[in-house]
This record gives sequence, C-alpha cells and structure tokens, in this order.
Amino acid sequence: MADIRRRAAVLGSPIAHSLSPVLHRAAYAGLGLDDWSYDRFEVDEAALPGFIEGLDSSWAGLSLTMPLKRAVIPLLDEISATAASVEAVNTLVFTEDGRRVGDNTDIPGMVAALRERGVDKVESAAILGAGATASSALAALAVICAGPVTAYVRSRERGDEMRGWGRRLGVDVRVADWAEGARALDAPLVIATTPAGTTDAVATDVPEQPGILFDVLYDPWPTPLASAWEARGGAVVGGLDLLVHQALLQVEQMTGRVPAPLGAMRRAGEAALAAR
Repeated sequence: MADIRRRAAVLGSPIAHSLSPVLHRAAYAGLGLDDWSYDRFEVDEAALPGFIEGLDSSWAGLSLTMPLKRAVIPLLDEISATAASVEAVNTLVFTEDGRRVGDNTDIPGMVAALRERGVDKVESAAILGAGATASSALAALAVICAGPVTAYVRSRERGDEMRGWGRRLGVDVRVADWAEGARALDAPLVIATTPAGTTDAVATDVPEQPGILFDVLYDPWPTPLASAWEARGGAVVGGLDLLVHQALLQVEQMTGRVPAPLGAMRRAGEAALAAR
C-alpha cells in the first residue's frame, strides 16, 4: 500500500513573507521525504479553531506564528513544560492517535543558535524589548545566564511583565528605561527582540570591545546595529540562525527523523533572503 501523503504548514497573520515553507521544504528534500508537503495559510485567532477542526489524518503538524501562539493553547490536548513556561506555542504536532500536542521550539532554538557560536554560559545579559519574543529570550537565558538580566522597556507595565516572567522562569530580572538603551550594549550578551528600526538609534553606541549580539530580525539583514557590532569585531547571531534552529526542531518533531539537515535549511533560507 502506498504511503499516505503527509502535510504540514505555517499559520499566522500576516504570513505572506514567512520563510518557514522554504526551510521545511529544504529539510524534506534533504531527508528524502518526497511525499511530504509544507504550505502557508493566512489564519487569524477567530479562524484558528475552525481551521484545525477541518484537518484530516494526513496532517502531521503546524507551525504557529503571531497572533496564534497563545490562541492555540485552549485547543490542545497537551502542552510541553517549555511552552507552558512562557504561555506560547509555536509547534503543534498531531499524534498517531489524533491528539494535539503543543511545544515551543523558539526557546531551545535560541539556546542552540547561541551554542553554535560557542556561547554556553554568560555572567549577565541585556534584553532590548519586552514583547512575546522577549519572554522566550528570558526562558533561553534561564539556561545559559548565571547572573542578572536587565530588560530595557518603554513602560512600567512592560517592566512589571518582564519581572513577572523572571520570577516564573527563575531569572533575576532588572528593569531599565528604554531611553537608557545604549547602556545595554555593554552587557556580555545583548538580545534585541524589537521590530525593524527600533534599535537603529543605538547603533552608534556600540562599545569598542563588544560582547555578543543576538538580533532576532532577519529581514532586512543586517540591521544597522548588527552591522555596527560586526564592524567593532563583536560576534553576531541573527534572526535567520534562530529561525533555522527552531524550524529544525519542528521538522524533527513532525517527521520523527533526526537529525534534520541544518546546513541545507540554512542555505535555503539565505538564498531566499538574497532573492528578496
């Protein structure tokens, strides 16, 4: 009997510029999974329950981006401890018995991207921003940061949220005003989690001997901050590094094939970005 064709996709809104199809399809090709397909669908919070209910047994899993990472949680049968720690799911796997299992590969993806560049432990760190990505960054820092993390935020409410995440994750979070963001660049590890253009103003403040910058953006790339950082001789981890590592973990969970081809996925992502 011929194998049933397997399907997966990324959902979100907006979704048109997602690189996930490029990365996952490259992984399928590298693994010889000719009967697997991966698509993208524009789905918002209101449409998500109906979309999931309409899937048949050919579906192996879904990647979830904004604004669905929290909206999907009530629709799941099980959620991993990693995803529960930040109340965000970016990976939904359908088990053979039809159960829906949610996980978060952003957090181990961040850790893996840093370790690939030789960053296993830091004594302290700084986070620029306080959104959903910042909470994932805190969870990653719970693994690799031995000391305090300073979050540079725009409002008291955001600061309170970051302190709350810190207590939950076991991270010593200190809060500073966004206007003092240039001071963040002196930290051994700086994680920039804000939208394009937000950190441009501090690009001229990169210290003479910078530590490590993890800028989660990948398009446009390099950002002015990443360019200035590299010009000073500092190590830079980019958003594509994160995207590839979190996608690799998704592929492994959905297909059951380990290891997924990291190099092929990265090359496909780089080629797709160069073509834009």
